[in-house]
Amino acid sequence: MPLPKPHGGRLVNRTLSCERREAAEKEAKELPRLKLREELLSDLRNIAHGIYSPLEGFLCQDDFENVLFEKRLADDTPWTIPIILDISHEERERLELQEGDTLTLCDGSGREIALMHVESIYSYNKEEFAEKVFLTTDKAHPGVAKVYELGELLLGGEIEMFGEVEPPFSRFYLRPVETRVLFKERGWRTVAGFQTRNVPHLGHEYVQKTALTFVDGIFINPVIGKKKSGDFKDEVILAAYETLLCNYYLKENAVMSILPMEMRYAGPREAIHHAIIRKNFGCTHFIVGRDHAGVGSYYSPYAAQEIFSEFPDLGIVPVFFKSFFYCRKCMTVVNEKICPHGEEFRISFSGTKIREMLLRGEVPPPEIMRPEVAEVVKRWENPFVS
Repeated sequence: MPLPKPHGGRLVNRTLSCERREAAEKEAKELPRLKLREELLSDLRNIAHGIYSPLEGFLCQDDFENVLFEKRLADDTPWTIPIILDISHEERERLELQEGDTLTLCDGSGREIALMHVESIYSYNKEEFAEKVFLTTDKAHPGVAKVYELGELLLGGEIEMFGEVEPPFSRFYLRPVETRVLFKERGWRTVAGFQTRNVPHLGHEYVQKTALTFVDGIFINPVIGKKKSGDFKDEVILAAYETLLCNYYLKENAVMSILPMEMRYAGPREAIHHAIIRKNFGCTHFIVGRDHAGVGSYYSPYAAQEIFSEFPDLGIVPVFFKSFFYCRKCMTVVNEKICPHGEEFRISFSGTKIREMLLRGEVPPPEIMRPEVAEVVKRWENPFVS
């Protein structure tokens, strides 16, 4: 089984060659300039490096509307999360920006990093955006709150990146063109992608190693970037996974690489988005657990699994896991399909309970978390995002 083709058929590369780069850098100094906040810089990098293939830029109006209403790009390619660049009316006036113009995109320090060829400038309905993507307009939902903070206009068009946008924790960063080479070098024909924004507990390890029994390799791909309050800090997640991989995995069967990207907490739609991204990295399979990319009680526990039935043409195989827990009677991690014992024997992998234990300075028991991992997490006085 060969590694899957990138989503849309080819791996996008919107980084300029040395020859074109020099001319683009000169051009950039003469053009209107727009500073991008950190999460937009991550999206820009993900477009340029092919992580968001087949996107070659931020969504134009026809693609944006099709994604909202049909969960597909205008050419019918599956796509569920709008990748957009927002500006205010005042910013547009300041830039004197019109469709057909070229814009210089800058990082927070004002350094020129990319050109954008503005093909589309359009308004949109924020309430409609929230309802379609997040299935709610409740501003207590972190993704919805973010939508209402966006500017009134969206810019669509192709980008050309000439300045490297160095991701945080860059020593853990691999591009899709690199992971695909790495998987082939290791002889992996089947690869399961694992999405995470948490430190690993025994339940995560159970899911990963269960998948490893029928694929050649596991690709652990933590999301690094802006998260909601109460999520684990990026540096804690990476230190914990380094320890787990060092002590409990065969080196030839597991790879960890970061995904610098903002979490949207869009539940079912985001699960599809995460699967597409891992397909671009070269994964043949994608692990989807209970409440994938969810927050609060906005989505039913298995909504992120059920949505995959809408996408028979996705090109990556979803691997679904139901509830799992540690059974004192079985003396191992099990799930409800294989364990006959009652609730009194079960220890759940509750993220809330694990957080509460860590905040109290307690070490989670070995039935929940590897002792080496727990000790790493305990190095931080507060391992959580404020």
